[in-house]
Amino acid sequence: MRLGVLDVGSNTVHLLVVDAHPGARPQPAHSHKVELRLAQLLDEDGCVTAQGIEHLVAVIADAVQAAEDKGCEDVLPFATSAVREATNADEVLARVKAETGVELPILSGDDEARLTFLAVRRWFGWSAGKLLVLDIGGGSLEIAYGIDEDPDAAVSLPLGAGRLTSTWLPGDPPDPADIRALRRHVRAQIARTVRDFSRFGVPDHVVATSKTFKQLARIAGAARSTEGLYVQRDLTRKALEEWVPKLAEMTVAQRSALPGVSEGRAAQLLAGALVAEGAMDLFGVDSLEICPWALREGVILRRLDHLPTTPTA
Repeated sequence: MRLGVLDVGSNTVHLLVVDAHPGARPQPAHSHKVELRLAQLLDEDGCVTAQGIEHLVAVIADAVQAAEDKGCEDVLPFATSAVREATNADEVLARVKAETGVELPILSGDDEARLTFLAVRRWFGWSAGKLLVLDIGGGSLEIAYGIDEDPDAAVSLPLGAGRLTSTWLPGDPPDPADIRALRRHVRAQIARTVRDFSRFGVPDHVVATSKTFKQLARIAGAARSTEGLYVQRDLTRKALEEWVPKLAEMTVAQRSALPGVSEGRAAQLLAGALVAEGAMDLFGVDSLEICPWALREGVILRRLDHLPTTPTA
């Protein structure tokens, strides 16, 4: 069957269309992505602005049409931290339902971490052993650990690259004092969670997902995306520690000229790097591997798990 998953995130609204059936790897067929930056369309009270709601409704309507055009039998929509934390989330969801027909479930941070972990486990398989998974989104950082498909521990922290950039780093390039303050804040938040994970022991494999980690790995020398999904891409803490001060001195325009860094994500790259560096340092991670699958694939896999299998003759 052909499925669409509609991810309303803090940075983008992304429709991923896949051909899939139970027991098989989902095969990407189409991608429809709009950088809406919903997390930046909030007023001082934390409400999505009227203009922001209008933009969101229009983008979702376009995505629904794209899913229909591509022959999707079903679309699995969900929203993450930007809608989850908006003070007028109920109004946003009601407008989306009324004007597009889409009932938009909101994933909790714990759900995000667990579904992302499922995708990573399926990608690497059982031989990867105990996994520690890190995922930096626009609004939150998810951390999960476990040996099965459902993690033993999962947490979501308000340390997304977009959120931190807009709140802590207004300058271009940012003020060194602001960078130091953000670094302290990030590490204090992550340090509160380390004990909850350390009691499970040292992971056998540390994995990262998300655009932020992919871009950091790319500027540190990992293979470009055109070389395919199955090329191993790693990010070392040493390389990250060398890049953080360089990124701190760059303007957004200079960062956008780096290999693999999109113009829309360049402003967030320093904040994302500070979160990545803090997580790797506090969890004692020297190197991690980038996984091509993340939350959207986790949503698809969970749906496939609940489909009835066709009985054999």
